[in-house]
Amino acid sequence: MTTEALGAAVEELLRPVTGTALSGGAGGAAALEPLVREVLGALAEGAARRGGPVAAASPADLARGVADTFGAARGTEALGRLTELLAHGSADPADSACAAHLHCPPLAVAVAADLAVSALNPSQDSWDQAPAATVLETLLLEEMAGLVGYDPAEAAGVLTSGGTESNLMGLMLARDRVLGAATGRQIELTGVPRAGAGVGLGSAAGARPRILASAAAHFSVQRAAALLGLGEDAVIPVAVDSQLRMKTGALTAALERCVERGQLPVAIVATAGTTDTGAIDPLRECAELAARYGAWLHVDAAYGGGALLSDRLAPLLDGIELADSVSLDWHKLGWQPAAAGIFLVRKSETYASLARRAVYLNPADDEEAGYPSLLGLSLRTTRRADAFKIAVTLRTLGREGLGRLVDACHELAVAGARAVAAHPRLELHGQAGAGEPVLTAFLFRYVPAASGGAGASGGASADADAVRADEVNAALRRRLLREGGAVVGRTELPGEGPGRVRLKLTLLNPHTTVREVERLLDAVVAAGTAEEGA
Repeated sequence: MTTEALGAAVEELLRPVTGTALSGGAGGAAALEPLVREVLGALAEGAARRGGPVAAASPADLARGVADTFGAARGTEALGRLTELLAHGSADPADSACAAHLHCPPLAVAVAADLAVSALNPSQDSWDQAPAATVLETLLLEEMAGLVGYDPAEAAGVLTSGGTESNLMGLMLARDRVLGAATGRQIELTGVPRAGAGVGLGSAAGARPRILASAAAHFSVQRAAALLGLGEDAVIPVAVDSQLRMKTGALTAALERCVERGQLPVAIVATAGTTDTGAIDPLRECAELAARYGAWLHVDAAYGGGALLSDRLAPLLDGIELADSVSLDWHKLGWQPAAAGIFLVRKSETYASLARRAVYLNPADDEEAGYPSLLGLSLRTTRRADAFKIAVTLRTLGREGLGRLVDACHELAVAGARAVAAHPRLELHGQAGAGEPVLTAFLFRYVPAASGGAGASGGASADADAVRADEVNAALRRRLLREGGAVVGRTELPGEGPGRVRLKLTLLNPHTTVREVERLLDAVVAAGTAEEGA
């Protein structure tokens, strides 16, 4: 078959197929324009049909609706119908009554920037797939290192999918550096030695590695330990105070016990912004203890890192600059569409165990000729240019503009907590006598009439009241979801026994008003009253 015949055959294959226009190239923008208009219209229609923070439907009813539309949507109508379906069936963090999770409403400018990335589809695993994006990510990371307090000339980092990936990377480097130094082995090559294999810390043979993290640390710490071959039970939970901050004394005692038992403290994970209360561990004290015991300090600032944007709140993270590694998520207190995670290390040489050479992506002679590669900085190979939307946002709003958004959300949380404390049927957790919300989240619960509030009688009656309070709070949240009235978070306090269920508001919409938060609390009380009646 001739070249001309092959070309004609390809054209014939594509002719009857709709939707094959590409988003790149000289004609990409023209192909995208009508489709983007269709998407925008469908988003508006879906949001109007939803009419609130979440569609009023049971999970089963919603699933049936999705299945029906998915099955019926065909051809040119698929984009519009499925986009409207997605908008109608999504929990909308831009709605003031959607306040359950660290699920931010992204800035329009960030979403527009993200469209450019999707259209061009650069991949960060080699320079020749992402020339400009490679440079932009490098420049952005230098700026982020400076924000944390690192020396940008000595630090290194990468964009990640979020805190879970960043925490894994931090603990992987901790394992390789600390366990490697203690055993004289290159852990990333030879693997984690089994206990009793004749290697250890000093004269202690077979020291088992340990990771110390607060009892309120993110579950990804245990997951990372499992993936790294250390085992989930290598993570030692450290006691927290009433505000869910790690106790320095408890951390010191745990480290001392590790040494007494011949165990190796590989890492301390300090949390800067717990998911439930925004609690920030004593970072400077954690750094001092890590240095004393030869442990790596990783700071999980996926949530609390946003405080660095605020002049008023940045002092809360005093000591973060001493950490060996840090995780940040700008899809939380940064108003970026997911994913927008950042992982940083204070010293670039500690990144050595992640370095990789793939001859088809980053051959040495290319790098010697001035073509840089980011491949050896990431756990991933194909990786989209998530740095671009953050870079655009920073240049558009600046740190001061983003800091104002952080401050607005913090003030909103303070007002919400005060409204809870003043309400006769609501009980605020942990803030009474201990100050205001640290960041933008707080815990509370609805107090059923039968419970008598916080001063209920002891014994079996008190236990029964606690069980009832847990049941009502869990049920009222589901009622709000089912009726489409609100999306409120649910969690449980550390400990054992009944009475630990709490509701949670995480306020990440800087345009929400105090009155809207008060209306949301009124809806919680109404749902609680209805559940008591049921």
